[in-house]
Amino acid sequence: MNILCDFYNLFFPDLCTACGTPLFRREKVICLKCQYDLPRTKYESYVNNPVSRLFWGRVRIENASSYFLYQKGSRFQALIHELKYKGRKEIGIELGRMMGVEFNGSTFAESDMILPVPLHRNKQIQRGYNQCDPICQGLSSVLDIPYFTNILERTEKSSSQTSKSRINRWGNVEGIFRVKHPGKLLNKHILLADDVVTTGSTLEACANAILNVRGTRVSIATLAVALKSF
Repeated sequence: MNILCDFYNLFFPDLCTACGTPLFRREKVICLKCQYDLPRTKYESYVNNPVSRLFWGRVRIENASSYFLYQKGSRFQALIHELKYKGRKEIGIELGRMMGVEFNGSTFAESDMILPVPLHRNKQIQRGYNQCDPICQGLSSVLDIPYFTNILERTEKSSSQTSKSRINRWGNVEGIFRVKHPGKLLNKHILLADDVVTTGSTLEACANAILNVRGTRVSIATLAVALKSF
């Protein structure tokens, strides 16, 4: 079987989604060189980091971190684009798995469940899926924490956050999330997962909705943080 696979891959190789080079047998989605070159933050190793400071004085967060630095024109930006707009769910699973390996053994691994930041129903239908779901799947597979996609809901469709100021971003998402099944969150520590954090306004709005449930605590993990946040 391995011989047949090697013969097939000789003519139709799986390619690294970051650099386009053929993958070796034990490589998945992203080649080892690109995995090594992706710019890691190492923020998960200390509480007082630039991502956690985004939420100081705004919402009560236990811990917050991002795995990578997000830079325009980088290979990581290309990966996120493929994940969000090209239906490449396997990228989210692999990046989520990599983040889980890095976060394993940290306070993030002590969470009771993982929730993705939800898309509005119309946008999810248009895109085909929520890009945060496979990220949660990858995280869950390593941390052995269950993830749920039907607990947190986006009730209103907001306009794009890209060109908005920090204040306008908050006004754009204030009050648009709700918990559909609050009983499932009672006294739980929630790990809220997203792809990229910029100002933190969307995550803050999600966290506020969760924290309305009695006894809840929230930590935040994103694949990347945009440098312009600072």
